[in-house]
Amino acid sequence: MNAIELEIQREFEAAQHARANGNEGQARVCARRAAGIAIRDYLTRKGMRLPSRSAHDLLNFIKEETPLPPDLKRVANHLTLRVTEEFNLPIDVDLVAEAKSLCEWLLKN
Repeated sequence: MNAIELEIQREFEAAQHARANGNEGQARVCARRAAGIAIRDYLTRKGMRLPSRSAHDLLNFIKEETPLPPDLKRVANHLTLRVTEEFNLPIDVDLVAEAKSLCEWLLKN
């Protein structure tokens, strides 16, 4: 496992820990950070200039500017959704699981 994969794994472990402690908001933050790490690695390997260091900005960039499969564009979209005033997502989705699938694809391609 390389340094990028370890960094991503640490974020997902932190997400699971946050979720186990009832802190779904923190779990979502960790999932987004893991995705951001994978996106930075993917864009760097493709020789593309990073538009930002922010995971949110990188998620918006890849869903607009890269040839992601449609289901992963949807994942990137879910990871950038705003929460409601009650701090819940407006849709029923597991962002940690979705971020894992996005990271796996980015690391393989």
